[in-house]
Amino acid sequence: MKFGRRKRDEVEVAEAVADEVEVADTTPEVDIATDADADLDEMDAVAPTDKSAPEDRAENGPHDETEANLVRPYVDLGGVKVLPREGQHLRLEVEEGSQRVVAVGLDYDESTLQVQPFAAPRSTGLWHEIRAQIAEQIERQGGEVSEVDGPFGPELRALVPVANENGVTEGARPARFIGVDGPRWFLRGVIAGKAAETPDDAADIEDLFRSVVVVRGATPMPPRDLIPLHMPKSTQSAI
Repeated sequence: MKFGRRKRDEVEVAEAVADEVEVADTTPEVDIATDADADLDEMDAVAPTDKSAPEDRAENGPHDETEANLVRPYVDLGGVKVLPREGQHLRLEVEEGSQRVVAVGLDYDESTLQVQPFAAPRSTGLWHEIRAQIAEQIERQGGEVSEVDGPFGPELRALVPVANENGVTEGARPARFIGVDGPRWFLRGVIAGKAAETPDDAADIEDLFRSVVVVRGATPMPPRDLIPLHMPKSTQSAI
């Protein structure tokens, strides 16, 4: 397949991203609501089960693997594929002990986007109940949280307490928690940095979230299980 100049440049950037990926040896800095069993019995009785997603999700993302543009050079990370861009830094966040990759971090323009893909039922969504769980845990930790209508639907804007290595709280930092229910998957994002401090100037990071492709696969998985992630195998010119 032949590419014009723009496509060749994109492939070169994708290969560079795949070669220089950083692996963090700690759990994600914002590690909230990844435990599928935490406090869900109480929430199941009150949380709505309809899907939460932008009306144009299928056209503009986040995409399912069956919806993605087949000629774009994705970096394959297992449960998600991401598009490279100049100035973007890719990190894989690893769980201590098991060494399991638990999140993908994308750093761009003084902001950070952390994404995690989860298995979900075919006909119902997860974001409403997971959003309630996140808000409860932030408040329990002494943080502040409010729900707003964002570009992807309901999102949480929070001040999350920051603890030092001794567990002592040293201030708080802003974070945005976003989520989209797709076909048999749920994609959670956590935005920090400039795009969380000034959400009205966050178009680039929001576009990064839109560009993520979720690869659910055909393997049966319980809802809320993390879809497996891995180190990049190669630059993909097709999904």
